[in-house]
Amino acid sequence: MTAKQPVNIISILWGKAYSEEDVNILFAMIRRNTSRPVNFHLFSNEDLPDLNPAIIRHPEPAMRISPHQNRYAYRKEAGLCADDLGGLTGQRVFFFDLDVLIMDDLDELFAYPEGDKFYIINDWNSKGDRVGQATCYSFVVGTLGSVRETFEADPDPIIEQYGTASQEYLSAMVIQKYGRLNFWPEAWFQSFRFHCLPFAFMRHFQTPSLPQKGTKVLAFHGHPDIHDALAGRWSPPNIRKAARGWKRIYKACRPTPWIRDYWYES
Repeated sequence: MTAKQPVNIISILWGKAYSEEDVNILFAMIRRNTSRPVNFHLFSNEDLPDLNPAIIRHPEPAMRISPHQNRYAYRKEAGLCADDLGGLTGQRVFFFDLDVLIMDDLDELFAYPEGDKFYIINDWNSKGDRVGQATCYSFVVGTLGSVRETFEADPDPIIEQYGTASQEYLSAMVIQKYGRLNFWPEAWFQSFRFHCLPFAFMRHFQTPSLPQKGTKVLAFHGHPDIHDALAGRWSPPNIRKAARGWKRIYKACRPTPWIRDYWYES
């Protein structure tokens, strides 16, 4: 029997929103849901003494920009496009954000890409096919260097144009190179916010529902994140002020215990 080819997973960690525990959980979820060997590459400058030793550590890609320009998620959408990323040049990689649940088998997803095409989620909050949701995307290292180089050359106008929407910058640069975005099958990816939360004021009374059958990855982009949804809140009380006025109608989330059925380290 021919041994199955390893799959290269990449992720990035900075700041306080997520921790090495979240990295370990993502690693465990992916390994539970694929029959292929997993090479998990984490890019981070944080001190991570409890990181699973099987995870391959790399420093966060250093971009030639000033500290005030190294904001938002451009360190992900631009920094990880380095042509020599982690010594993986010429190899396909699959990026996963830390705020996801792996719900089902990933073998089909890992076998889906063709050639050197770039794949991403069709953004649920955008009209048309010109913005990808960067919770999960895949590319061949060495094909997207221009995304990083263009940002490094003159980041201020890019930040002024896109603000915090760094995935829109990534999408625009991929379209500039390839003429289009290639999207994963729609049924494979669901959004907790758009597909699981009840409508408006019902969020105060109903537990969020499971995503539709066939969902492989559930994304927790924006609010609430995984930690908050599990605890039954919209956002961390010690970080953000409570919603006021009419926003209290929809900025709510009941405790969601089924998350624990998928989100654990083992």
